[in-house]
Amino acid sequence: MDHQVLRESVTDAIRYWEPRRLAYNAFLAAVVLAYFWIGYPASKAALSVDAALTIFVLAVMANVAYCSAYPVDVFAQMSGYRRLWQEHRWVLFIIGLSFAGVLTRFFAIAMFQLGSR
Repeated sequence: MDHQVLRESVTDAIRYWEPRRLAYNAFLAAVVLAYFWIGYPASKAALSVDAALTIFVLAVMANVAYCSAYPVDVFAQMSGYRRLWQEHRWVLFIIGLSFAGVLTRFFAIAMFQLGSR
């Protein structure tokens, strides 16, 4: 394995994915806030220290899941399809963002008990 190629691939992956992490987190926060607002004022009763800690743990887990793009990206960049991958890896971002958004929606509905209305 060529260490220079690995280093370039990892550096490129960091350059690509880290700025998008901000959009990822903002999108997930918007989903939570939207479902809080939809359930307001009943959702206000769900606010507590335990709820804040739960949201914190879920946010950390979402960011750990976000990191799963790195091995895929580095592997694809080290293949003969590097240029093609770099042009189309945004698809992985959209799929991951959509999946995370759906999971976030389910957790937000459960936290704010929107199904009981």
